[in-house]
Amino acid sequence: MVLTVQFDGQDEVIDFSDLPCPRVTRPMATALAELHRPKGLKFDRRHIMATVALVRDFLTFLCAAMPEEGECVDLDDLEPELLDAYEQKLLAQYGEDSSTPFNSMSRLMRIFRRTHDARPDGFSQEFQRRLGYAASEASNVRKPLDAYPFPVFDAMEAGALAEVGEIRDRILAGERLADRGQDPDVHGWDQLENVLWWMRRNGPLTGEHRHIPVVADSGRMRGVNAMLFLSSVDMAPFQILLACQTGMEPEAIKDLKAGCLLNPARGFVSIAYLKRRAGADPHKTLRVRDGGNLRSPGGVLRLAMRLNQLGRDLGGYDALWVTASRLTGELAPAFATGSGVGHRQRRGFIAKYGIDAMTDRDGKPVTVDLRRLRKTYKSKQYLRAGGVLPDFASGHSKQVAGSHYADIGAHEEIHEQAVEAGLAQALAVALPPPVVLDEDGERLDDGESEMASETVRDALSGATDVWVSACQDFFASPYAMKKGAPCPVPPWVCLECPNAVFTTRHLPAVLSTLNAIERQREEFSAAEWAARFGLAHERITSGVLARFSAPQIVNARAIAEADGTRLALPGSYLETIR
Repeated sequence: MVLTVQFDGQDEVIDFSDLPCPRVTRPMATALAELHRPKGLKFDRRHIMATVALVRDFLTFLCAAMPEEGECVDLDDLEPELLDAYEQKLLAQYGEDSSTPFNSMSRLMRIFRRTHDARPDGFSQEFQRRLGYAASEASNVRKPLDAYPFPVFDAMEAGALAEVGEIRDRILAGERLADRGQDPDVHGWDQLENVLWWMRRNGPLTGEHRHIPVVADSGRMRGVNAMLFLSSVDMAPFQILLACQTGMEPEAIKDLKAGCLLNPARGFVSIAYLKRRAGADPHKTLRVRDGGNLRSPGGVLRLAMRLNQLGRDLGGYDALWVTASRLTGELAPAFATGSGVGHRQRRGFIAKYGIDAMTDRDGKPVTVDLRRLRKTYKSKQYLRAGGVLPDFASGHSKQVAGSHYADIGAHEEIHEQAVEAGLAQALAVALPPPVVLDEDGERLDDGESEMASETVRDALSGATDVWVSACQDFFASPYAMKKGAPCPVPPWVCLECPNAVFTTRHLPAVLSTLNAIERQREEFSAAEWAARFGLAHERITSGVLARFSAPQIVNARAIAEADGTRLALPGSYLETIR
C-alpha cells in the first residue's frame, strides 16, 4: 500500500507495502491519508510522520499478536483486547507518568473511527464499542506541562537577549568588512574582505572554497559564512527570546514570514502568524510592544528581518528565518525538513550561559523546552491578572486557559494560599477576633464596638471570669437555646466565643492552655492536630497573645509556671476542643 500525503505544498510518498496484514493495512492507510488531507494548515510533516510511525508500530504489533492468522487478518478479526494489549505495551515502553500512551491511543482511535466510517460493517460490534473511548484510565494521565521556575525563565531571557546582541554585532561587523572588499577574481582571494564582497553577491561559501587559506584562518567555511548569514546555532536564542517576550507557540515562531509585522501604532505592532492547530482558520495576529531595542518583540523581529535580508534575497525565500547550512553552505529556510535546528543547539545555548546548572522544579538540571517557556509566560500573565480568568484567557477559551495554563504545578502554592485566605476571611466574618483589654480597660484588639463601662470593670476585676477569660454577658450566650439562659458550654469554648474578654489577668491560663495544645503535637499527626487544635491555637497566638507586649507575656508565663497544678487543664478539654 503506497499513498501520497501533501503538506506545505509538497507531496510525501508513504510506503506501507512492506507490512504484512494487507487487509488491515490498506483501510488504515486510506483513513490516515483522509485524515491528513490538506485542510488549512492543521498538520505539519512532523505530525504526519509521527502518525505514520504509530500506524506501522501498531500493525507490526498486530501481526506479532496474531501469528496464526498471518496475512489473512481482516478488520472483523480485531478484538477490543488487542487495543488494550497495545495500550499496555505503550505504558510499559513510556511509563505510566508519560502522556505519550494516551496521545498515541487517541491518534490510533481517530484512524480506526475513520476506517469504520468508510467500512461500517468492517468491525465486530465489540470492537466498535471499544472505539467509543481512546484509552483506559491507566494511560489517561495527561498532566499539564508545568512552567519553569521564574529565575530559570528570567535567566533564559537574559541569555537570549545577550546572544542575539552578539549575533547582531557579528553580522553588522561582517557587512562593514564586506563594504571594503573588492572582486577577489581581480584583486585576489587572500583578503577576507574580498571573500565577503564575493559572498554578498553570490551567497555563502561551499565546500569548494574550504581550502582557501584566508577562509581556513578565519574560522573555516562555517565561521566565514556566519559573518554575513544566520546559522542554525543562531536560531536557538531567537526562538527563546521571542518565546519569553510573546508567549507564542514554538511552531508559530518557526513559521513566521518576512512581512509578519502589521499595523504599527503608538508603540505597538501586530504579529501575523500561523497557528496550525487552529484548524479551519490558522491565521492569527498578536499585538505586542514595538520599538528600537531588543526588549520589545517588535524590535527583535525587525532585527531578524534586517539580518536575514541578504539570505532571503539570494535564496528567493519569504520565510523570516533563512540560514546557511553548516555542512554545505546552502541557503534554506531554517526550519525546513532536515535543517539540523533542534535540541543540540538549544543545549549549547543553556550550557554557554550556565543555565544547565540551574535546578528545575523537580530538582533536576534544567533543559530547554520551548513549550514550557510559553507556559511560563502564561503563568506570569495569570499571576498579574490575579487569577481572574476573563482577564487572563485572551486567545483561549476559559476552559483551556484554566486547565492548560492556570491549573499547573507552578500555581499549587498560590492556589492553596488563596483557599486559606478565603477560609480565613469567611471565618473572620463568622467568628470575630477576641476582645482584648489592657490594664486600663482600653481595647487592644481591632474591634470598633463599645463595651459598657460595667462590663469593662467586671472583666478587669475578675467578677465575670470563666477560667481562661471574662464573659461580657453569661446570660446572652451565642450558644444558648434561648435568650436569658445561662451559657451551656464548657469554659474552654471561650477561646472561640465572641463574648469572651481577655486581659493580662487571664494570660497565665491562656499560656497554660497553649502549652497543653503544643504538647499534643507529639500525640497526633499534623493533619489531625490541625483539625483538633488549629483554630484554638490560631485564636491564642494571633488573636490574644499578639495584642500584648513581650514583658507582659514573660511575666504571665512566669506566673503560669509558678502556679503549677492550679492552672492544669481539665482532661475533658483535650477531648472537646476543635
